[in-house]
Amino acid sequence: MSAGGGGIEHLEIGALKNIVERGQVWSRMAAKWGVENPVPPWKTSLDGMCDALDQAACDAEVPDFKERRDEEDLLSATVYSNLPYPENQLVSLAHSLMARGVIDEAELKQRLTRIRARLEA
Repeated sequence: MSAGGGGIEHLEIGALKNIVERGQVWSRMAAKWGVENPVPPWKTSLDGMCDALDQAACDAEVPDFKERRDEEDLLSATVYSNLPYPENQLVSLAHSLMARGVIDEAELKQRLTRIRARLEA
């Protein structure tokens, strides 16, 4: 599914929509918890994931570098335009992977629930 022909920006993903609606971006969370580092702690993992996808040579429906970047640009400018960078990059990647069936919404929700439980512990 390419950004130009597949209409990826029209796929609505409830779990990602909830993330956007909650507005829990790093700048707000850092201010709330008194964290001075302007870079979210998850940004390194995101960069590593993007690097791994760019180098992937597997049978899964994983976007190549150009597809990933084109979709990120499209989704960041449309569906996730209300999010700042790098949050828009993160949800755009999740959106792209979910559109390809690499991860499904139920799995994303489970992972988010586990992460939230760890943070609130």
